[in-house]
Amino acid sequence: MTLTDIQEKQLREKGISQQTLEKQLYRFQHGFPGVTLNRAAVLNDGIVPIEQLNADQLISDYDQQRKDLDIIKFVPASGAATRMFKFLHQFLNNFNPQEESINSYINNNKATDLFTFLVGRRDLPFYPEVIASVKKKHPDWSSKSKTEKESIFVREVLMPSGFNFAAMPKGLVPFHRYKNQSATAFEEHLFEASIYASSDGLARLHFTIAPAFKDHFTTEFERIQHMVENKTHTRFDIDFSYQSPDTDTVAVDMEDQPVVLDDGKLFFRPAGHGALLNNLNALDADVIFIKNIDNVTISSLKEETSYFKKLLAGYLLHLRNQVYRYLRALEEGAITDEKREEIETFLTDKLAAVLPKDYHKYKTKYQDEHLFDQLDRPLRVCGMVKNEGEPGGGPFWVRNQRGDLSIEIVESAQMDKNDPRQRKIASEATHFNPVDLICSVRDHKGKKYDLAQYCDEDTGFITYKSLKGKEIKAQELPGLWNGGMAYWNSVFVEVPLITFNPVKTVNDLLKSAHQLEE
Repeated sequence: MTLTDIQEKQLREKGISQQTLEKQLYRFQHGFPGVTLNRAAVLNDGIVPIEQLNADQLISDYDQQRKDLDIIKFVPASGAATRMFKFLHQFLNNFNPQEESINSYINNNKATDLFTFLVGRRDLPFYPEVIASVKKKHPDWSSKSKTEKESIFVREVLMPSGFNFAAMPKGLVPFHRYKNQSATAFEEHLFEASIYASSDGLARLHFTIAPAFKDHFTTEFERIQHMVENKTHTRFDIDFSYQSPDTDTVAVDMEDQPVVLDDGKLFFRPAGHGALLNNLNALDADVIFIKNIDNVTISSLKEETSYFKKLLAGYLLHLRNQVYRYLRALEEGAITDEKREEIETFLTDKLAAVLPKDYHKYKTKYQDEHLFDQLDRPLRVCGMVKNEGEPGGGPFWVRNQRGDLSIEIVESAQMDKNDPRQRKIASEATHFNPVDLICSVRDHKGKKYDLAQYCDEDTGFITYKSLKGKEIKAQELPGLWNGGMAYWNSVFVEVPLITFNPVKTVNDLLKSAHQLEE
């Protein structure tokens, strides 16, 4: 496309080349080839049953090695809490107290979320602060009607003149209540990290955040640092990064023409969590834990959930140490037929790798080269929980554009929903990925892999959004733990549902995993 001077300057400022822009536009016009599901990964066919692992030994091994390891916990935390409070915004926008009561609004609109929120509001972690604030602002509080009290309470939660929670990062919203104080999701991640992601008394955490909230997160850390460090006997090294502007993707109209704003600039959007591959790639450590900001639980459950994190980490180290031994043996040469067969079995049984159809026709030199290439790549162990209706990417055996069969985490947006066979395979999934990953990103010589080399660029996808009431198309990069890690060695292990406690709406804070026992 022909760019104006304003648009050329815009691209330079964002660090996006015209070639990259043209490639994005080509994707809109021709689509992504995506992935072809071969079958769902299930227990003993792509997913390792946890009972098959020697849990006590793996956890013991991990704890013994921790003091000599560089460990980082990587937490995507740039998302705003807007969706958490979406139904409350809808209520404020649509409710007219002059025409109906809140009860009739709930009945007429089948607003069960609102009903749950209002009935359970006293159990929300921020209730004491919010109710104290509204009573101070309204000296006549006790004489107000039920409808007035409930409307005022909701406004105080949402509005800039109140607590403005919906405009805050999800990580800074109070998630849990302990005696006379609340704890944010950010704080809970620090406590968790001290249990399973610390080394020699130090826990390193890296949060990806929106630049506008850097000071907010820094202030929150300064507020709680002394308290958390004293309670955990752990020092914390906290680092932040932002989604780079050069990962943004252009939006187009329904005719695939770039959307141009009133000021003459192109309309770019953030490209989803796949854009965070750059942030992850900038980190270097022996072990990297990845966990979403909203997946935390109360203190009494942290030991139980951390048990499984350490188990997965122990299994990662067990597999990685074996990978390193095989890589050194292959590098030294003179592999015996028995050793080659041992490596082949390890790849297929432990790393879920699939050898090429004609592999056994290769000369031994080329077999060894293939084995080396298959072993010499980033490694991840991913927890998988039984699918009980929660949203999330699922584990599948897929055939990619190279024709290779491999095991991957696939989002529904990547699937061909128009193909009955693909829909059937998708419906047979028994587990999903709760973003519970432990990663090894260094090779057997200690050199960090360039993670960009192990991304399948064909697994991005197109989404539909709106701008000023008009439908537009947006584009997302291959998801960080989906296509962004397509060419890693991936191992999926079943973990119990207790390890997955996401907060997608504010009402999730009323679930037992986020409530202290009386």
